Amino acid sequence: MSATESRPVTEGTEAGAAPSTGATMESFQYDDRITRQFAAATLVWGLVAFLVGIYVALQLVLPQLTFGMEFLTFGRLRPLHTNAAIFAFAGNAIFAAIYYSTQRLCKARMWSDLLSQLHFWGWQLVIVLAAVTLPLGITQSKEYAELEWPIDLLIAIVWVGFFGVNFFMTLVKRRERHLYVALWFYIATIVTVALLHVFNNLVVPTGLLKSYPVYAGVQDAFMQWWYGHNAVAFFLTTPFLGLMYYFLPKAANRPVFSYKLSILHFWSLVFIYIWAGPHHLHYTALPEWASSLGMVFSIMLWMPSWGGMINGLLTLRGAWQKVTEDPVLKFFVVGITFYGMSTFEGPMLSVKAVNALSHYTDWTIAHVHSGALGWNGFMTFGMMYWLMPRLFQTPLYSKKLAEWHFWLGTIGILLYIVPIYIAGITQGLMWFGLNENGQLMYTDFVETTQRLMPFYWLRVLAGVLYLSGGVLMAINFARTWMNRPSQYEEPVYQAPALTNDYVDPPAPESDLKAALEIGKKIDVWSKLAWHRRWERMPMYFTFWVIVSVVAASLFEIIPTFLIRSNVPTISTVTPYTPLELAGRDLYVAEGCYNCHSQMIRPILSETKRYGDYSKPGEFVYDHPFQWGSRRIGPDLAREGGKNSSLWHLVHFRDPNSLVKGSIMPTFGHLEQNELNFRSIPERVQAAAYLGAPYSEEELTNSIELAKQQARQIADDIVKQKGPEGLEDKQVIAMIAYLQRLGTDIYKTPEPEPDPAAEVDVTAQITSSQESPE
Repeated sequence: MSATESRPVTEGTEAGAAPSTGATMESFQYDDRITRQFAAATLVWGLVAFLVGIYVALQLVLPQLTFGMEFLTFGRLRPLHTNAAIFAFAGNAIFAAIYYSTQRLCKARMWSDLLSQLHFWGWQLVIVLAAVTLPLGITQSKEYAELEWPIDLLIAIVWVGFFGVNFFMTLVKRRERHLYVALWFYIATIVTVALLHVFNNLVVPTGLLKSYPVYAGVQDAFMQWWYGHNAVAFFLTTPFLGLMYYFLPKAANRPVFSYKLSILHFWSLVFIYIWAGPHHLHYTALPEWASSLGMVFSIMLWMPSWGGMINGLLTLRGAWQKVTEDPVLKFFVVGITFYGMSTFEGPMLSVKAVNALSHYTDWTIAHVHSGALGWNGFMTFGMMYWLMPRLFQTPLYSKKLAEWHFWLGTIGILLYIVPIYIAGITQGLMWFGLNENGQLMYTDFVETTQRLMPFYWLRVLAGVLYLSGGVLMAINFARTWMNRPSQYEEPVYQAPALTNDYVDPPAPESDLKAALEIGKKIDVWSKLAWHRRWERMPMYFTFWVIVSVVAASLFEIIPTFLIRSNVPTISTVTPYTPLELAGRDLYVAEGCYNCHSQMIRPILSETKRYGDYSKPGEFVYDHPFQWGSRRIGPDLAREGGKNSSLWHLVHFRDPNSLVKGSIMPTFGHLEQNELNFRSIPERVQAAAYLGAPYSEEELTNSIELAKQQARQIADDIVKQKGPEGLEDKQVIAMIAYLQRLGTDIYKTPEPEPDPAAEVDVTAQITSSQESPE
């Protein structure tokens, strides 16, 4: 395909220029203030995300860096790092890109300056609330969706009510009839993220800062990774592809390589990506057909993803000499290259044979960071350097600093991912290792942990390099801003308003002569006139995006919820006691799921290490599920009864005293903090509302039942030569929960009544009543 097939980026004509038609011209100005705000926020929150990332990476080699403070533990800060990187750094970058490019692609100012400002300040409020609540242990524990329900509501209002309305109304009021390819990806981002956010965060609140998802166990895991994988797809991929399609041609002064390839790229991604989430749950309690379906679609994703990469890189045909001179293009080229690497590795990791080794290991962490640091980070940096002179109307302060940033960032990424890839493969092989007798080669989990320490230190160094590059960009940004003019120029542009009497050009005819009629129809269809027509109708285009996303989602979700065999019932699985439920909520609040899984896969080495593999029916009362996605510590699915209550108490107080070389932080605060018994009735009632069959006594006397169990555990600790007076402490509830884990399937089921015996008894009674005696 030739470059002439692509559609060039068009912008408004400056005031005073001769219009190309005799139509009445309208004057307008662009709102670059909102772009400047989001660009500044991108920089600030990016530095915060990088800094927190370095701190939590240091905790894996120096766990004492928590200084005994509960809000500084890895489990609480790791979600803060991921949320800051995704929603604060990348999110603000997305908005900067969309607000700048949409106005120029539509030849229109954003529909409402007020909504733009509400969007900006509302999003910063969301970020601040996340920064406050997550270290305090206020979390839903669902990866990339940890924020509690009041913040989720605020996100929905900001995303849909402020951002979405403003964007789509700008499309309606545009002066450019054709929707350029970048706008397609923005549309897909806005509507799909809204759907994902709403349906993954359906909850039953138990208070202002606590809730339980309406889904449980297998269904909750399925919904989470339908959301989680597609959050990567539609928050970290599609908007950055829109960014690529706009800013790369601008920086290279070249049209996009292929218009047809961009169409194939877009619709393939929108339809296929939504199916891929279940591949995160291979060999778990999820039905095998669901994870296999996710694997198939993940492999299919390789083709359209590389289509986008090829379209981006070939846009630079004839401009490669500029790459050696322009740091903006350097960032873009390396960013697109990392996109290609990540979208090749992702499908590979979805293959079951590979996933068996990689899952729960640092291999996944390296994969994620190659995409986040390389693709998202470098595309953001390239855009920021391109925008700075245009936003501040002055030359970039230092091209040399930008070059240094590029090299520090590139070396930082490579120094990060190469050791962590090695660490991940090492983990997987050590966990799988069996000797000639079929026994585990490495019986203690901590042996693996200690083997990884050199790689973890290299990751810290890599993070420092990447952060240093960010600091150089901050200096460049600040100095460029300081050189801005005393008053920004605000050019007035002119363009004719769209008219309602527009008539689409006649449909093309087939060039084929000696061909069947169906062949001619396919030939006409392949000319894509129908798609060009869609590109002139934004609401119609949006409708088909929604249809693609919803149809793919329903085909995947409905069977999982309707087929009863997906979650076989286990008669001995019962709801958590009131105290265990409170302990489970503490487990969630402490972020233990960030280090421990609760899912033993049906793999020989895992069953030898942890016990019987996990069954779907074990999780029917788990709101939310706690299967985890990484093992920094051992799996806990069969932890119940393995160790005494005193062992758990000492382990929380000083893990290294029991497990030499452990990198688990201390949780001494659990022994000091009092358990809030008053909140237990609300939790039990919410669980009952979601289907847990609690008795009337458990519903009405939950506090007393919890205290009674707490006293029993506290007495056991005293009998085991432990301290007294713990019956009202949080640690007792946590121990109660851990001692329950995985024990239900080993209980003896209650004998069912014998129907034959019931008939015999009834017959005897009837016979005695009829007897003359």
